[in-house]
Amino acid sequence: MPKIISPQVEFSFLLQQMKAATPEVFSADGKFLNLLEGRWQEPGTPREFSSPIDGSPLGPLPMLNRDTVLRGVYAAKKEAADWANVDLDERKRRVQDCLDQLRPQVDLIGKLLMWEIGKTYKLGFTDIDRAIEGVQWYVDNIESMLGSRKPLGLVSNIASWNYPMSVLLHAVLVQALCGNAVIAKTPTDGGFISLSLAFAIARRCGLPVTLVSGPGGELSDALVKNDAIDCLSFVGGRYNGRNIADALAQHQKRYMLEMEGVNTYGIWDYSDWNALGDQLKKGYDYGKQRCTAYVRFVVQRSLFPRFLETYWEAIRSLKVGNPTLVDGPDDKLPDLAFGPVINHHQAEDLDRLYADALKTGATPIFEGQLDDSLFLPGQDRSAYRAPRALVNLPRQSELYFKEPFGPIDSIVLVDRVEELVGEMNISNGALVAAVASDDQKWAERTAREVRAFKVGINKLRSRGDREEVFGGLGESWKGAFVGGKLLVEAVTEGTAPVLGNYEEATLLPEKP
Repeated sequence: MPKIISPQVEFSFLLQQMKAATPEVFSADGKFLNLLEGRWQEPGTPREFSSPIDGSPLGPLPMLNRDTVLRGVYAAKKEAADWANVDLDERKRRVQDCLDQLRPQVDLIGKLLMWEIGKTYKLGFTDIDRAIEGVQWYVDNIESMLGSRKPLGLVSNIASWNYPMSVLLHAVLVQALCGNAVIAKTPTDGGFISLSLAFAIARRCGLPVTLVSGPGGELSDALVKNDAIDCLSFVGGRYNGRNIADALAQHQKRYMLEMEGVNTYGIWDYSDWNALGDQLKKGYDYGKQRCTAYVRFVVQRSLFPRFLETYWEAIRSLKVGNPTLVDGPDDKLPDLAFGPVINHHQAEDLDRLYADALKTGATPIFEGQLDDSLFLPGQDRSAYRAPRALVNLPRQSELYFKEPFGPIDSIVLVDRVEELVGEMNISNGALVAAVASDDQKWAERTAREVRAFKVGINKLRSRGDREEVFGGLGESWKGAFVGGKLLVEAVTEGTAPVLGNYEEATLLPEKP
């Protein structure tokens, strides 16, 4: 029997649920609106938006111009003064109310994320669940972290599309809990529908949040450089991040800029191949479209045969396909490793990087194939790519120094420990790394030489949540670190310096 899209995840059905839950998000004729000046308004100039799952239209993205967004910025700035005077107990009460109203919508938001950004249901559910439970931890512990610190004022948020809930929404609610007004830009590649639902609930609960859509280049003056913005939280690529860092160098304001780096996994004198196989599978979550994905493996040459055998067995077992398909209307959604990448443009860029690597002399060691049984007959597959892996990339290959942000792995073979450390540090800073060895003490010593914020010993590292601090070294991060108490300190003023990775120093002094 041919597969069908599960009736429980049909987009039209989900959209009806969203309209019933948050009708204020939509205009009278059903168009998506922006949230500014305390209300849903302004459909902007609609830009058609399609799902990476099958290319089907999801509705127009309500793109705004600079002048309209400036109205939202100035209105949010006015809210900041009033919100800062609301006592902590009342702020906690409103954020708690928001979390309590979000919990019944977890299933809907998780399914919307499938269509918007191609997540499997399991990963979509995890994204919103981690956001809610992470913010709950801050509500329960905010007094000890906040102390006598005061809010900065208006915090602007620009984030990538891959984790709209556990990164963007989470940050927004914690920033508001700390006494700040917040403005956020929806990622242009996906996430605006589910974020609109969440922000509608937050606004109902009396939180000073604003949500706008528009082109990043045009809105930079309003959301980054404008004097009304007191702090910027950015998650994205190095190119945009560097441009923002250059712009902020002329403005005295707080910032947290999370950018990509080539996260590496070094393997030396190692024998626990079953454990590594499990990590390789786990590392393919969401098709490696994560800032903490491991895309480069630096392997002791004598271990390459065992590594290659382990790699093949692990990666060939991964299922890649349409995450909405089932055999019957009552069946559970499939257990896939991942679905599409974010859009066909990203898929084509992955092909370009792979082809460039081959032309410059890299050797392919794994080229996965898509399984026809995991797709509808004739469906648009332009955003789907199976795992691929290369060994012996030359330095002139673009992929040698670049994070592909998709399912392509690079393997580098080395003969000396010095080579291993050097090859792990090729991107001038990373967010995470790992060192695998049977010699625990050697691994711990070597980890200290790796230019990454977190280095796992015989295990993967992740962004983490709740009390776990997160940041980056070198070019992978600029500004204040976040996570736990440091996230609270990053968006507040006090007497202590704010820890972070800065151009000129390791500490940013507080304002007098």
